[in-house]
Parts: sequence; C-alpha cells; structure tokens
Amino acid sequence: MIPSIAMVRIENPDWRGRGLRLWIPLFLLWIPVVLLSPLLVVLVVVPCMVFGINAWTALRTFWGILSGMAGTQVRVCADGKRVHVRIL
Repeated sequence: MIPSIAMVRIENPDWRGRGLRLWIPLFLLWIPVVLLSPLLVVLVVVPCMVFGINAWTALRTFWGILSGMAGTQVRVCADGKRVHVRIL
C-alpha cells in the first residue's frame, strides 16, 4: 500500500503551545503524476535503454521503495528545535 498522509510537527521553544502541526495528504500528489505519466515513462525507459537496465525491474524497485515508506518516522533535533515527520 502506498503512503497516503504525512504528518509533520515542528516544535520551537520560543513558540507558545505545542508547535505547528501539518497533515499533508500525499494522495493529492498522484494527480500531477497521472497527468505527467507520458513524460515520466519516457524519463524512465530511455535511461534504462541507454544503461542496459530492465525497465520493468526499475519500475518494480521504485514501487517497492514507495510502498515501503508507509510507517516511516523521522525525528530531527537541533538547538532545542524539533521536527517530526511521520508517513502513514
């Protein structure tokens, strides 16, 4: 299953409250991907032909990486500021 939502939370000790929370709907990114799909196919197939890579294997690998992103959590802390990114 592909990721559908990314939750981003930014915390700064100078701010009041719990910080800034953003819910980013990733499924909306599929609209431009579908519209640009003919160009994306050319951008994948041509380099695969030039470098001798099987295009289906490259697409399958990319899909596996994209599908594997669900459940990813990234936390960055620096100078008392924190950024949390969670992909659902």
